[in-house]
Amino acid sequence: MDNAKVIIEAIGYIGSALVLISMLMTSVVKLRLINTVGSLIFTGYALMIQSYPTAAMNFCLALINIYNLAKLFRNRKEYYVMKLDNDKSFINYFWSLYEKDIKKYFPEADKNAPCDAVYLVCYGSDTAGILLGTREKDASIDVKIDYTTPVYRDCSAGKYLYAYLASQHIHALSTSTNSEIHRRYLLKMGFSENNGRFEKKLA
Repeated sequence: MDNAKVIIEAIGYIGSALVLISMLMTSVVKLRLINTVGSLIFTGYALMIQSYPTAAMNFCLALINIYNLAKLFRNRKEYYVMKLDNDKSFINYFWSLYEKDIKKYFPEADKNAPCDAVYLVCYGSDTAGILLGTREKDASIDVKIDYTTPVYRDCSAGKYLYAYLASQHIHALSTSTNSEIHRRYLLKMGFSENNGRFEKKLA
C-alpha cells in the first residue's frame, strides 16, 4: 500500500474514531462538537474514496449538529441558584437519582449528615448541581458535597455557584476528598491543598 492510501485510510479511521468517541460524551455540547468534527473528517475521507452517498450523509450530519449547536447557544439559559432550608425530601430524591455517580466523587458522602448550607444550581428547568455543607463562624462553608450532574460537568456550574456564594458574603470554601478525580477538579477550580484540606477564597 503506497503512502497516499495509508494517509487516506488513517483519515477514515480518525473520522470514525471521533464519531464513536462523541457517543461517550455526557455533555450534549461536547457530543455535538466532537461528532461534527468527526463527520466532516469522514466526509473528506468518503470524497477521497469516491463514496458520494457516505460523504453526503456525513456532511448532512455535520450540518444538523451545527444547526443544533447554534440553537443551543442562541437559547442558552442562565444558571441560577436556590438556597434550600436543608430540605431532606429533596436531598433524598436527588440522591436517589445520582447516588452511584455521587459515590464516585464522594465515596464517604452521607446524605443524612447534618448540614445547614444547601444550594441548588439550576439551568432552566434542569438541576445542574447541588452543594451541601456547614457554615463556619468565619463566613466560610465546610463543603461535604459539591456535585454537578453529568450534562453540566464543564466547570461552568461550579464557577457560577462560587460567584453567587461570594455575592452572598461567603468568604471561603474548604473541603477534603479521597477521590483523585475530585482532587483534580478542586485544583482546576482554584482550590489550594494544605495538609489534606482544600481551600478556596471567594472574596
